[in-house]
Amino acid sequence: MVPGNMERTGVASLLVLLMLSAPLTGCFADSENMPGEGDLEVNISSMEGGFFQDMVLSASSSMSVFIPYLIIEDGNNYVQNSTIIDLQKGDSVTLSILAPPRTENMVIIIGEFGRDFWPIRDQDESWMTWINRGGDIDNSNNGIERIAASENSTYDTVDHSSETGGSVIVKIIPINRSMSLSKDEGGIHSTGIVDGRSVYERLFEMSDPTDSFDIVDGKEGYYDRWAGQGNPAYEDAAQYLISEMTGFGLEVIGHRYEFTDITGSQNPEAYNICAYKWGTEVQNEWLVFGAHFDVAPPVNGVLLDPHIIGERTYGTRVGAYDNTAGTSMVMETARALADFESRRTMVFCLWSGEEGGKRGSDYWTEYYVGEDNPDVTITNYINLDMAGVNWPGGGGAPHGDPDPAIDEDGYPKDAEVWPMRVYIGPGPNHDKLDQPGMVGLSNWIGSDALGLEEQMGTLVGTNYSADTWKTSVWLDMDRPEIIVYEDTTARSDHASFQDNLDVVTIGFGGLVDGYWCYHQTCDTVDEMIDWMDTTGKDYGDEQSGTSNLVDALDTITWWATYSFFHLDEQPIRNSYL
Repeated sequence: MVPGNMERTGVASLLVLLMLSAPLTGCFADSENMPGEGDLEVNISSMEGGFFQDMVLSASSSMSVFIPYLIIEDGNNYVQNSTIIDLQKGDSVTLSILAPPRTENMVIIIGEFGRDFWPIRDQDESWMTWINRGGDIDNSNNGIERIAASENSTYDTVDHSSETGGSVIVKIIPINRSMSLSKDEGGIHSTGIVDGRSVYERLFEMSDPTDSFDIVDGKEGYYDRWAGQGNPAYEDAAQYLISEMTGFGLEVIGHRYEFTDITGSQNPEAYNICAYKWGTEVQNEWLVFGAHFDVAPPVNGVLLDPHIIGERTYGTRVGAYDNTAGTSMVMETARALADFESRRTMVFCLWSGEEGGKRGSDYWTEYYVGEDNPDVTITNYINLDMAGVNWPGGGGAPHGDPDPAIDEDGYPKDAEVWPMRVYIGPGPNHDKLDQPGMVGLSNWIGSDALGLEEQMGTLVGTNYSADTWKTSVWLDMDRPEIIVYEDTTARSDHASFQDNLDVVTIGFGGLVDGYWCYHQTCDTVDEMIDWMDTTGKDYGDEQSGTSNLVDALDTITWWATYSFFHLDEQPIRNSYL
């Protein structure tokens, strides 16, 4: 049970533990008491994708209505996953519902008055696929049960059930997402409480190559952010982070760490910038978003461009992909979520020292949380490290790739398909799901709200060698463009939370060594745009590089935001604990 006064159970995460449930027979509803689709009137003909908006439901006959989407509770303003409403004939109710941002339809499910058990979709399918296969007419494998509202919730909640309650009636509401600029500029993904175009603009601002009279780095953007304190360029960038996130209304704390070497000398090691919005229900439970802000140090002193010299070296000045992109997503998520009430404390951290061995996140988890704040529990961690050069651009290495062949020892890739990664842990076993709750949640969000059902595949290496399982499973699944899997490696800050605090984490990332400009001078926004351009290519849809880049950033930012809302309501604990 959750400490404190949290009495709600089940809800968000338990909805997605569907893979563990056996096929169900359910109980058939009484058809004589079943209302018709036309008996429920909705005040709007379509919803605007990516925004919470009021929907008025009016009943011309008595019924119960299942809303399988995120809603804002009256009174406490928390975001809740799903509710069931009873409506007598002539009743109406107004609900604030988040219209999914990346799909064309949403469903409202109707049943007889007072109904407690309802069928739901599988974790890896959309509601429309569920309808098309007859899930609404007693062909569902999974169900939910109504849970009465407690003192901490306005509306009834739901929990997983072994019963479906039989057939239901479905009402479909179209979704339209408005555009704030042209399609080629990323307009399709330019609106909502978060959106890819805003992330892109933040990415460009911090990576702006325009020469300036800035005595720190000589650029309009924030260049030369080599790890930690003591570097003027990093210190300058840290002040930018502090100013921006303070402006969001968050409490910002700069966490500095040092270590003493074997000679007794004090050495600057890490300078993390973390922004806090304190929870109103369980303040000592923290849900953390993070991305590293430092860039690969200039081991190559002259920082030669591999496009010019024909080979890769090491070191960068801007690090647009690694990891200004992740930083931009954390900041835009922080900006949006600062306006919502949360049960738990939400923390948005920009780490230093990741490129030197995850030192920033390692010190924060081990010392600031583990020693200085022993009463704090980190519930879950969401990591954003390198994003934007995978789906929907597909790959293709516009300036050449040292090895476009499938990497049998690493992440799946070939000359045409470079999957976006959703990696979850801790997962010490490659051949089974160690954290099924988080895997289920990621699939649940991606398959419907994000419209990624056809692109997704969950990788499990059963019957495959531990050395090649990712590639082997990926090939057997016909190269899914987005892969959900449990990561058995530890190359980013999520490892600090797993190792030091036993926290279940979810991360979003893209290409590592396969990206030509990874840890190179050419890691710029222009390079990312070139990489993502599919015009005139034999893969992907005909889209500009900017449009595809914005699309990729939009996908991941929304995925992280949805994950936050679910995990604030119900954290997913380490299955080993």
